[in-house]
Parts: sequence; structure tokens; C-alpha cells
Amino acid sequence: MTNHQLLSAARVEWIGISPHYRQPIEPCDEVTVAVGTGIDGDYHSSKRPGGKRQVTLIQAEHFAVIAANTGRDSVSPELFRRNIVVRGIELTTLIGHRFRIGEALLEGTGPCTPCSRMDENLGEGGRLAMKGLGGLTARVIQPGRIRLGDSVTAEA
Repeated sequence: MTNHQLLSAARVEWIGISPHYRQPIEPCDEVTVAVGTGIDGDYHSSKRPGGKRQVTLIQAEHFAVIAANTGRDSVSPELFRRNIVVRGIELTTLIGHRFRIGEALLEGTGPCTPCSRMDENLGEGGRLAMKGLGGLTARVIQPGRIRLGDSVTAEA
């Protein structure tokens, strides 16, 4: 199976934003991303303009592993404090590559390393339970809307 085939099956399953500092993540059906800042309306978009962490993504396939690692039956996307949950692609393969989600063009900038908030959200050991499963950080190359169900496709 080629990367293109893997990407053609990848879809957005969940989207969320953090409207204010340390506030709960609010699920959305769609967001608009802007070059240099990231997701409109997300608290983090104003923190570090031009940074490498404008949009964060995590794989839905990792939820069961993280739940098991923390002794839970299941986990919800809000706990991870990532913006976009995708299914059907190993996100680390996108580091250093451009990819399109909906109208937006993004570039994978690195792994989204779990922070101490994961110990708060998932309990003691939450950060360690997510080691290697934290997802991807990306920057916006071309602005646009991202919606639930949008596909993730490689940019040629």
C-alpha cells in the first residue's frame, strides 16, 4: 500500500478549539485556518504567530492504546487538547511534508509531544501513557476551511 493510498482513506473525525487559556476544548463541525496563526478562534492561534505549532492533530487509532495505558475503558478527544482527530494515516509520516485537509494546505512540523496537562486530564502517568502517541504539529501554508469528514491528501 502506498502513502497516497493511505492518505486517500484518511478522514477528519473530530475538530475542537480552546477559546481561552486552560478552558475546555469545544467540539466544532468546521474551522477556518489562517497562515501564520492557525485556527481562527483558538486561544493558541494568538500565542505564537508564525510558529510551528499552529494546528495539532492526533490519530483516532491511538485512543484505545492510550485508554488501556491509563486504565480506562475509553477516552474522549477533548482530553488530549488537540485540534483535529484523523483516522486512516500514521501522522508521523507527514512530518516535513505538505498535506491538504479540506480547503487548507498544512505542513507537518514535528511530533506533538504530550505535556504535563495529560497527567491532569488522564491521571497520574497520562503523559507517559501518550509517549509516542501524541500526534503531529503543523503550520498553515494556505488558508481555508476544515470540516468533519474532510479527507487528508498528500500535496504533489
